[in-house]
Amino acid sequence: MMSLSHLLKKWRMQTQLLLGQRDAALRTLDDMLASQPSDSHARASRAHIRAQAGDSAGALADYAHLTSQADATAAHWFNQGFLQEASGLVQEAEQSFRRALALDGQLDRAWFGLGLVLIRLGRLDDAIAALERNTQLQPMSPHAWYELARIHERRSNPEEVVRIIRHLQGFEPSFASRLARETGVDLKAPAS
Repeated sequence: MMSLSHLLKKWRMQTQLLLGQRDAALRTLDDMLASQPSDSHARASRAHIRAQAGDSAGALADYAHLTSQADATAAHWFNQGFLQEASGLVQEAEQSFRRALALDGQLDRAWFGLGLVLIRLGRLDDAIAALERNTQLQPMSPHAWYELARIHERRSNPEEVVRIIRHLQGFEPSFASRLARETGVDLKAPAS
């Protein structure tokens, strides 16, 4: 159970964030964690604020602490993977995304992140599988479709690129137009 003092600090931190006082909120979180290092909500909040402030190293340290705990959540692993990928730590990010998915196989963002990491690692068949899983979970999100089309473009498979662009035209026409421009695909050609 949370002490009254800790609860008051939590409210103060939330108020500071509402007022745009990020540095003050970070100091309050530091104080909260000094008195209760096991407060995973405070640590996750601090990691999030640090990441937003551009302190990737600090955020990654917080996520490393969170993911070392027995009660680490899929969200903790996903957020760590997201920051690792953004920091160029792609092999570490792959492991974090896979841990997130082991805890929650329906976490569409982790499938997308895994797909991006696998692209960067040059493992395109695995990337396709991850991105296709993301499209099954989030069929109306254009991002995985876009990445799938780019893989098929790299593999000189224009028929698949056209199929994806036509699919995107049904719900994201601006994304479809952008993809058509970027790939140079001729949409006037008959569908195969």
